[in-house]
Amino acid sequence: MVVTPGSISTKDFHALLLGSVSPRPICFASTVDSEGRPNLAPFSFFNVFGSRPPILVFSPARRVRDNTTKHTLQNIEATREVVVNMVSYSMVQQQSLASCEYPEGVNEFEKAGFTALPSDIVRPFRVKESPVNLECKVLDIIYTSQEGGAGNLIICEVVKMHIDDAVLDEKGMIDPHKIDLVARMGGDYYCRASGDSVFTVPKPNLELGIGIDKLPESIRTSRILTGNDLGILGNCTAIPVVSNNIQDARLKEIYNTYEAGSEQLTDALHKYARELIGRQETELAWQVLLSN
Repeated sequence: MVVTPGSISTKDFHALLLGSVSPRPICFASTVDSEGRPNLAPFSFFNVFGSRPPILVFSPARRVRDNTTKHTLQNIEATREVVVNMVSYSMVQQQSLASCEYPEGVNEFEKAGFTALPSDIVRPFRVKESPVNLECKVLDIIYTSQEGGAGNLIICEVVKMHIDDAVLDEKGMIDPHKIDLVARMGGDYYCRASGDSVFTVPKPNLELGIGIDKLPESIRTSRILTGNDLGILGNCTAIPVVSNNIQDARLKEIYNTYEAGSEQLTDALHKYARELIGRQETELAWQVLLSN
């Protein structure tokens, strides 16, 4: 499938974009209008873009169906302030309720059953039930177009951060399992960033990895090892020396089962190595792969 913008409806292209660029963190934006009336709405065109100064950008885009703008944008234009509240799994249904397009002046805190807390620096309220509240001053608004579906980029600086102690680990850092965040995908789909869906990828070494291109050909062209497996091996700084003193019962069993030099032996070794890589036993995986 190949799609050129403009060749299909904006609505359909919008859906394809949201289905492919995902999951996206949720900016649960709290604002007030010029009269101080609160508004609360979620946006998934959102991310962090710096830490000194700490910059967040989100986009309350123009509605595709009728090319109107949202109360959040109108309020920010009037006050230049916003509180970004992060959304955890325990409040995702209430967040969704707050996304309903209530008439101007309706208090979404009350509609969605949230508790409004006063902020320390800005006028918009914080959401008590949210694990993290980011008080922000708006630095700039970039209007990308006047067409339906166009983004309005709200560039804001964090001036104060509030974190629920319950989501911190023993080092004072945020634990992904405790904060239990959710993110938006395409259509009605969300994802939950905790439990088995959270995994680690060690950052590359300060020394350069050898690269997949430098792996032995029999490993690089394996029918068993995946791109992720090869990426882990390629991130090692050197191909290890083959050890003659490996005491591994599974490895001995494989050699006793399959004929030397056969494809079956190679496949069995690569399957075992893949298991070891999955258990983060990379050194032993290397020895298994090089033993052949």
